[in-house]
Order: sequence, then structure tokens, then C-alpha cells
Amino acid sequence: MTGETEADLTGVEPARNRRRPKQSIMEIDGRKLKPATLMMGHGYDPSLSEGSLKPPIFLTSTFAFESAAAGKRHFEGVTGIRPGGAEGLIYSRFNGPNQEIAEDRLSVWEEAEDALLFSSGMAAIATTLLALVQPGDVIVHSAPLYAATESLIGRTLGKFGVQWLDFPAGASGEEIGAVIERAKQLGRVALIYLESPANPTNVLVDLDAVVALRNQLFDGADHVPPIAIDNTFLGPLWHHPISHGADLVIYSLTKYAGGHSDLVAGGVLGSNALINTIRLMRNTIGTILDPHSAWMLLRSLETLELRMSRAGENAAKVCAWLKDQPQVERVVYLGFPDSDRQADIYRRHCTGAGSTFSLYLKGGEAEAFAFLDALKIARLAVSLGGTETLASHPAAMTHLSVPAERKKALAISDNMVRISIGCEDAEDLIADFAQALRAVG
Repeated sequence: MTGETEADLTGVEPARNRRRPKQSIMEIDGRKLKPATLMMGHGYDPSLSEGSLKPPIFLTSTFAFESAAAGKRHFEGVTGIRPGGAEGLIYSRFNGPNQEIAEDRLSVWEEAEDALLFSSGMAAIATTLLALVQPGDVIVHSAPLYAATESLIGRTLGKFGVQWLDFPAGASGEEIGAVIERAKQLGRVALIYLESPANPTNVLVDLDAVVALRNQLFDGADHVPPIAIDNTFLGPLWHHPISHGADLVIYSLTKYAGGHSDLVAGGVLGSNALINTIRLMRNTIGTILDPHSAWMLLRSLETLELRMSRAGENAAKVCAWLKDQPQVERVVYLGFPDSDRQADIYRRHCTGAGSTFSLYLKGGEAEAFAFLDALKIARLAVSLGGTETLASHPAAMTHLSVPAERKKALAISDNMVRISIGCEDAEDLIADFAQALRAVG
């Protein structure tokens, strides 16, 4: 029977993951189940793991094949000879039960065709760029981006002749179109990369306009650049970019998806074709998430809606109070957009204002530091989206490496504080901010 595959022997295509049920329940009596429901069991069959209600942590480096033919078939998927990745478990650099179950559940939120997990958000971004960008290509991106993303594009890929052009996050369609047109003159536009809202300014990008312009300006072209968007600040609860035409959605799953400040992970979601290309790169360079962190992510996804909803409600109350305080210059919070343009984008794109915002104090670095040092409940730490409230100083911390002139142009100023509201009592948080503001003057 040499050369026969498992499908040849049984007449049934083998499941890609031996921990998965043959058919997950996605609806009941015609009712499509909500993501919050599917997070409790989608993609996992307890009968395949000794009846364990929750998936065990599969701490193994390699997996035994059912047959030599099955091993061959699985490697055909890993190497790209067959599309779609391995149809079975092979080796933990390629896939694993915990990772694949979490990928299935992550896809549910965006209604994406497929998803991949990575060892960090930056691993997700780097692997995506390496898979899609060639030497001499051009990347168009919104600005600002997370500082490490900007460094990856400008410094690392720049060594290989990759060029980039950017436009401000809140730019009009006309401004965005002009940048894309200039980029086309420089070379092959490999990718349009967005971050919305922008980190750390909290300004929204008009994804609808970007998609329309991309489709118009590359109509009939041999290569149509995919649109990738970092949805970390709002997703997957408050923004669904794929429904607006984005091709890839990228996450630092460390943030809201992980939600407990105890894991580091990244994710990419999108079409089968693009995910297959990125998977091949992940297989090669080994940026997959480890099984223990994937298991922890599964735990977190079960309460994602509850955590994000509570944090969003808290942020609305805190920001409504903060904007009227005498020590505050302005609060950039999506719940009360500061321009008609931002209000229009918010209305079309978002289902919630999020819980991360930018606070500009009257003064400079001294006042910002005084405020941060006086906090008692909120923790002085980078990151966001956890159950606890965090506050940081982007200009001196996460975006310290950004040149001074660019920080000034992007409104990343010394008086800016980035705050991520958590799940504490809102009135307690307001009391903490009140006493911290008194330290400013």
C-alpha cells in the first residue's frame, strides 16, 4: 500500500488537527452562534483527549505519524506542495494542537478564512513582511506606527532596498491617493500597511477610503497590493477590518486577546491564499507561538468579550471626567472625536471606542512624569489591554527611538501620556487620576 494516502484508504480527507471535532457546531436551528459562545469549545473534541474538558497542553517537539504515507502527505502541506498547511501534526515548529485550536477560535471573531499564531506581535509583523515584500519593493503605510514596526520597515527592510512612503493616520482620501500614486512611481507597491487607531496618538485611519483607492489605482494591475491592518487597539470586539475590505488583520495578542499581562503572542488573520504564503515563512523561520502560551490564550479568549466590554465602559466614564480637568490640555478618545473627519470614520468603522487613549497634560515632560509617578492604582508600565489599568510616556518609552522631528510631526509630545483602562471600579480609577493630577499642579 506504499504511496496511498490516508484519504485513499478511508475516502475521507484527514482533519488538519487530531484534537479537532469532525464538525464544530456553528449554528443551532438556523441561529448563527456568537463568538462569545464559540470561544468555549469551538475546534476541540474532548473525546480525542481522554475526555479532558479543556485542551491539555501538548508539550512535545514532534508527533508520530499514523503511517509513512500520512507523514508524506503532511510534509507536502508544510512545504507548500499542497496548499493549506499540514493536514496533520508534524513538528512543533510547524504546528501543534494548542496553536491550531486557538487559531480556529481567533478566526471566528473576524470571520476570517484562516489564522496563524506567532511568538509575539512583532514576530507576526516581521514574518508577514518577509513573506510579502521583495528587495526593491515599496511599502505604503499610515503614520505613526508602533516604533518597532517603523524601525523594521525603515531600518531593517531598508537594508534590502525596500522603500516606504507614509500618510498621516487621519488623512483624507485625496491625501492617501496622492501618496499611493507617488509610491507607484518608485517601484512595485508590495503592501499597504495600516495601524488604526494609531499608536500612540489614537487617530483612526479611513480603511474604507484606502480600500477604494487601492482598488481604483491598481485596477487591472498584475500585482494588487494587499492591505494589512494592525487591529490591536480595537479588535476583535470593536472593529472588524475584513468586513471593510482589509486582506490581513494583525494583532499583538499580548494585549486585549491575552488580556492578563501574562503572555506574549501575535496573530495574523486573512484569506487562505495570503495565510498560506505567510505560513510557509513561519515554518521556515520558526516564529510560531509555543504550546503553553497558546493554551493560556485559549483561556483568555473565553472572557474576551466580558473583559473588553467592562474596560470600555470604564474608559467612557474616566475620559468624560478627565476632559474637564484644569490640568488637562486634551484627551484623544474615540468616544468624543475631535474632528468631523474622525467622527465620520468612527461612525463607519467602529462598534465601540475602546479603552486605550492619549492624555495630553498642560506642560511638558516634568508634568507628565509627576502625574505618572503619583499614580497608585494605575501601574506605570508599557503595554495595554490587560485587566489592570496601565499608564506610560510614549515619547520617553515606547517611541523613544523615533527621531525628535518625526515625533513632533506626529504629535508624540513630551506632555502625552498613554492610558489603557482596565477592569477595576471606574470611580476608584477617577479618584486615582484626581490625586495624580494634583501632583501636576
